[in-house]
Amino acid sequence: MKKSSTPKASSVLPHPTQSLRELYMIGKKLGQGQFGTTYLVVEKSTSTRYACKSIPKRKLICREDYDDVWREIQIMHHLSEHLNVVRIRGTYEDSVFVHIVMELCAGGELFDRIVQKGHYSERKAAHLIKTIVGVVESCHSLGVMHRDLKPENFLFSSSDEDAALKATDFGLSIFYKPGDTFCDVVGSPYYVAPEVLRKNYGPESDVWSAGIILYILLSGVPPFWAETESGIFRQILQGKLDFESEPWPLISESAKDLLRKMLERNPKQRPTAHEVLCHPWIVDDSVAPDRPLDSAVLSRLKQFSAMNKLKKMALRVIAEKLSEEEIGGLKELFKMIDTDNSGTITFDELKEGLNKVGSDLQEPEIKALMEAADIDNSGSIDYGEFIAATVHLNKLEREENLMSAFSYFDKDGSGYLTIDELQQACKDFGLSEFHLEDMIKEIDQDNDGKIDYAEFAAMMRKGNGGIGRRTMRNNLNFSLGDALKVTPDA
Repeated sequence: MKKSSTPKASSVLPHPTQSLRELYMIGKKLGQGQFGTTYLVVEKSTSTRYACKSIPKRKLICREDYDDVWREIQIMHHLSEHLNVVRIRGTYEDSVFVHIVMELCAGGELFDRIVQKGHYSERKAAHLIKTIVGVVESCHSLGVMHRDLKPENFLFSSSDEDAALKATDFGLSIFYKPGDTFCDVVGSPYYVAPEVLRKNYGPESDVWSAGIILYILLSGVPPFWAETESGIFRQILQGKLDFESEPWPLISESAKDLLRKMLERNPKQRPTAHEVLCHPWIVDDSVAPDRPLDSAVLSRLKQFSAMNKLKKMALRVIAEKLSEEEIGGLKELFKMIDTDNSGTITFDELKEGLNKVGSDLQEPEIKALMEAADIDNSGSIDYGEFIAATVHLNKLEREENLMSAFSYFDKDGSGYLTIDELQQACKDFGLSEFHLEDMIKEIDQDNDGKIDYAEFAAMMRKGNGGIGRRTMRNNLNFSLGDALKVTPDA
């Protein structure tokens, strides 16, 4: 796909930042990607070690390249509360680089462990693929397609044998809406799905890539292999899955059944990420769940609806202070549900939006969620209310967010929230003051009739869950005809 000749932008981030070197000491180089170099950095104030991906701005040739980096940052914030996604710490920009500081995973790439081991036992492979497909399911339920799943993009948190596996590198990831299709050929040669090569694909392509990873985990080699790139593509489009050579005769029929399903060339017949997680080979007790998990939007709306009034109001205050990076993904979700672009979500739009992400809730249940999220009782959910209701609750754990919400309610700066201050806040938010005394009693641990910061913070935190190394980008000069030529690979 040809890059446009739009004039080059001068910055990726929408706001100036501190200098990376003011806050961090730069250490050794950890890795080199196609678009950036990763370094070890140490935060000066805490001595905590992080990884920092530094992207040289000279490599960002046009507006789309700047947009790609900005989208990667937003998607990392959108997903980074997931236990198996590398958590983003912060972003910095100067005249030469954009720096993304994130959690350090010192255990190296899944790729290197596969090379070291040759291949994994079925039990261990099932455990790893459950984690990988769990990340894919979470991405899809939040409206994100990864588009570059491969063992190099999964890191172990430490060198321990049972260390957590975490997804990284969302440089090719994009936001999508159900039914969207894409035509740009991106990914990595061995892992790319046939429909990506045919330039008409959706999120099902991530399941194919996860299937390729599973095949490699079990056998140590990719299923579709050739000496040249066009040869690999021809194999992906036409080649037969090999279950005859070693070690396949020793591998269970159940594992092979799952692989045949994940590597089904027709994306419409391929299982979803959730269906993969329900397969008997992956489910520990051989009994698959009978219905899909709640989508991320639905589970967060449900959590929100169970909160007391003060927690809901505090979340609204916090949501308004979150940066553009942190709410970019939720903004995309809001736009997906707000089909008439009115800036508010009606009952019908919420019903349709939840239906799109696989929910089978009845109308009374949707109505209850709607009323819970509609903080000001206007009859629809506005953008601020939606962000408050769907922001990941881990964001509450940040001290600066809790302190700013507390000081918003503590109008006289006394260090306590009184019933008068809470009544005023309810008026400001258009809420009824029903049962305020009972709510204060519940939060007020020392029974002095008011809420101090420690009591407020405890209430806010309570109940929160806490091979083929080259990547292809839009400019890959790929011709489907070349891949389908029947010439031998010399």
